[in-house]
Amino acid sequence: MTQPTTRTAPAPRGPGRRPSVLLSKAGVTAMLGLAALYTLLPMLWLVLSSTKSRQDLFATNGFAPGEDFALLDNLQYLFEADNGIFLRWLLNTVLYAGVGALLATVFSVAAGYAFDKLDFPGKERIFSLVLLGVMVPGTAMAIPLYLIAAEAGLVNSFWGVFIPGLVFPFGVYLARVFSASYVPGEVLEAARVDGAGEFRTFCRIALPMVAPGFVTIFLFQFTQIWNSFFLPLVMLSDEKLFPVNLGLYVWYSSALSQGHPQDYLLAIVGSLVSVVPLVVLFLMLQRFWKSGMTAGAVK
Repeated sequence: MTQPTTRTAPAPRGPGRRPSVLLSKAGVTAMLGLAALYTLLPMLWLVLSSTKSRQDLFATNGFAPGEDFALLDNLQYLFEADNGIFLRWLLNTVLYAGVGALLATVFSVAAGYAFDKLDFPGKERIFSLVLLGVMVPGTAMAIPLYLIAAEAGLVNSFWGVFIPGLVFPFGVYLARVFSASYVPGEVLEAARVDGAGEFRTFCRIALPMVAPGFVTIFLFQFTQIWNSFFLPLVMLSDEKLFPVNLGLYVWYSSALSQGHPQDYLLAIVGSLVSVVPLVVLFLMLQRFWKSGMTAGAVK
């Protein structure tokens, strides 16, 4: 004869459990709100300041609109100042960041794929050196890069800023993670059995599979080069080779040191224009980089 089973009553919830959950949610929400304000308030100030005339810029509160909406006049003044030098800076930055990030991404994905799928002597030791490069900040490398460029005769030239942007150790690390997550070894083995060489296997099979990772690495490097300041400051003295960040710094320094308020307005409006390409690029490619950022979660 079976004994009736007795059910243990669930332990009552403590009186303080529900409030603690609510407090934790409120704390997380408050932190997210502060982070959003920290991110959006400078952008709001930049947008409002760019719409003001020079008189309103110094006569009104930074977060208050001016009496006149002068954005179009400010943009015209920006693109005509110093014989249109801002457009030259913007084009330089597109070349430094666009072409440089694209090539750096190709090299990083190829290297990450090789570290993940190929076997060669000293692979892990070489990859350790790549990880070491990830930990070295870019500003610490500016002076050594300048000395190397001086020996090669690349100081104050386009190549002195462009070539260092082709090296992206963090991209190599990410590419290895993406390759391990997205590229099955069985597919590569089938391609090799069919007679495909390593280069063709990478280009025709592996590269399309890691497309989300490719876009993610490209966006990381594009943003890094676009926002680069210290290396161009050290490497360049010709204003025609400046990226937009360095050119805006020159205008801002001129406004402070020489008392040119028009240069202060140029720096503000130019900063707004320089942000637009980054926002547009992220919006265009968000479908790819969002999926790329979750690659490690499905491994």
